[in-house]
Amino acid sequence: MMKPGSIHLSVARALMPRSVLMEGHVCSEVVFDPDRSVCISQSVKIQREPRPGEFVKIIQRLSDNPNARVVIIFANEDDIRRLLQAAERENKIGHFLWVGSDSWGSKISPVEHQERVAEGAITILPKRQSIRGFDRYFISRTLENNRRNIWFAEFWENNFNCKLSRHPLKKGSGIKKCTNEERIGKDSLYEQEGKVQFVIDAVYAMAHALHNMHQDLCPGRVGLCSRMDPINGTLLLKYIRNINITGIAGNPVLFNENGDAPGRYEIYQYQRRNGSSEYKKIGHWTDHLHLNIQSMQWPGGVQQVPTSICSQPCKPGERKKVVKGMPCCWHCELCDGYQYQHDLTTCKMCRFDLRPNANHTGCQPIPIVKLEWSSPWAVIPVLLAIAGIMATMFVVVTFIRYNDTPIVKASGRELSYVLLTGIFLCYATTFLMISAPDAGICALRRIFLGLGMSISYAAMLTKTNRIYRIFEQGKVSVSAPRFISPASQLVITFSLISVQLLGVCIWFSMDPSEALIDYEDQRTVNPQLARGVLKCDISDLSLILLLGYSMLLMVTCTVYAIKTRGVPETFNEAKPIGFTMYTTCIIWLAFIPIFFGTSQSTEKMYIQTTTLTISVSLSASVSLGLLYMPKVYVVLFHPEQNVPKRTRSLKAVVTAATMSNKFNPKASLRPNGEARTELCHNLETQGDSL
Repeated sequence: MMKPGSIHLSVARALMPRSVLMEGHVCSEVVFDPDRSVCISQSVKIQREPRPGEFVKIIQRLSDNPNARVVIIFANEDDIRRLLQAAERENKIGHFLWVGSDSWGSKISPVEHQERVAEGAITILPKRQSIRGFDRYFISRTLENNRRNIWFAEFWENNFNCKLSRHPLKKGSGIKKCTNEERIGKDSLYEQEGKVQFVIDAVYAMAHALHNMHQDLCPGRVGLCSRMDPINGTLLLKYIRNINITGIAGNPVLFNENGDAPGRYEIYQYQRRNGSSEYKKIGHWTDHLHLNIQSMQWPGGVQQVPTSICSQPCKPGERKKVVKGMPCCWHCELCDGYQYQHDLTTCKMCRFDLRPNANHTGCQPIPIVKLEWSSPWAVIPVLLAIAGIMATMFVVVTFIRYNDTPIVKASGRELSYVLLTGIFLCYATTFLMISAPDAGICALRRIFLGLGMSISYAAMLTKTNRIYRIFEQGKVSVSAPRFISPASQLVITFSLISVQLLGVCIWFSMDPSEALIDYEDQRTVNPQLARGVLKCDISDLSLILLLGYSMLLMVTCTVYAIKTRGVPETFNEAKPIGFTMYTTCIIWLAFIPIFFGTSQSTEKMYIQTTTLTISVSLSASVSLGLLYMPKVYVVLFHPEQNVPKRTRSLKAVVTAATMSNKFNPKASLRPNGEARTELCHNLETQGDSL
């Protein structure tokens, strides 16, 4: 059961603006988004009995964020005055932009002697009309005709600054005695209280609610029935909220779902002009805002509307990191690395094949690079390969031209041409490695990268093995070893080469070749330097396996070269092959740390490709220089030495070579390869007859 007085008070408050009920708070307000909605940066509660220095602390707290300048005040006029005093004491004149509730309204007392700090303050008052009948009634009230109001006597003393006879007067107080002849509005200033309209409307609302409730619960009855004795306050509240009447000022009296009446306000601004200050009406609110911006004036006489924002808008490519407990304040964090600004508060990673644009607001394709022919990394290997191919062709042409001369025959023509083919392919591989990768180029790389070396080392291995077997056989027997004829040597060589081709074929069947774009190879810390590398699907491990068989042949050939190191240099090509293999091993031993040591470099593709092609070309150049250039030199510039020697049987030649090695270490001083030519000539002749 609600007391009648409390019911009237609740209805009156419902008819008044909600700001009246929120006194005792100071809020710092900031613009939050482009549509001019607002949010609260921080809220400070004013204690009912503030301690000394309380308002200074409030001003200091509001100053923590200098960009948030608008302060909304829900406080009584005394607290407003002391807050303005604290702002002036803290030298914040013109800094804060005050927005006051209707408790500030257009009152003089809060801003008296605080005109400078209050300049530009915006306040509101409920839109009201003066009730003429109330003025006529209230002015006619005296102590005799208004005895039912127990507070009226106290009002009379305060209004006329006098004391009634019931209170003894102190001498020298300067206060006169009330005569009861004083009249309101005549002997004192009078202005109708602005909330009179709402109190009257509240009384009418209560009356209509009770009337409607009585009709429903006590139809046809006079006075209260049992259903309204006592009155159910919850049910009465429903009737109050359902009323829809016209108020004393002609405005509708009704309530929304929250129990509030429609807002109707007048908006004022405290302005200073020519040394005087006043509240100037700048707009009103009735269902929506009506504001005259041109009539507004801000501290210092500025016409432009000042800004109040907790945090400055983030730059493109930055996300907002909201401060905990302050939803409209944030820190701006750059979307760094490969992130881009997805929305105002989120950074996301770009897709693996994309990188952020310059301001990190979106993603763009990563540029694709490959080894260009004009690159210094390609020019040197290409020049070396071209020179090697020209030298190889020169040797081939020379051998074909002098194919039947003793020196060409003594070198083993069939294997020489096979070896020259391998050397040519080694040089030609450079062009495959530098060409733009596609499925065809990648397939050719798989085939020919290891094939040229396999052909070269298979031919040299066959040669060294032949020499080794001949001289080992000569130690125990005078008969020639098996499979030393040219045809047999070719069969052995091509058998060794076929192993390489078989491995490549198996690789093709398990993993067809293709070109791909590697986005991890040059994924640098700075995304603007990131590149996608167009390359073949040959990993470092696959490359080692591809060259592994060739290196096995190379090592085996080196072992045989070491085994035949005791053969006199006048016998066949054991010594030149040995020097070739020793040098080749040194080249590839240098290649391995360079190739794998640069696996983490951003220039990996260029360094590894250049290192590989140069190593292959150097290997071919060593073979070409040590095995063939001396022969070409003799054939072209010393034809007198390119003559056949006397022919002896194979038995005699092998025996002579073996005995020469045992008893005459200086046999190597015999002129111009006499025994070598003779031995090879006999073996060549024997092979042709098989």
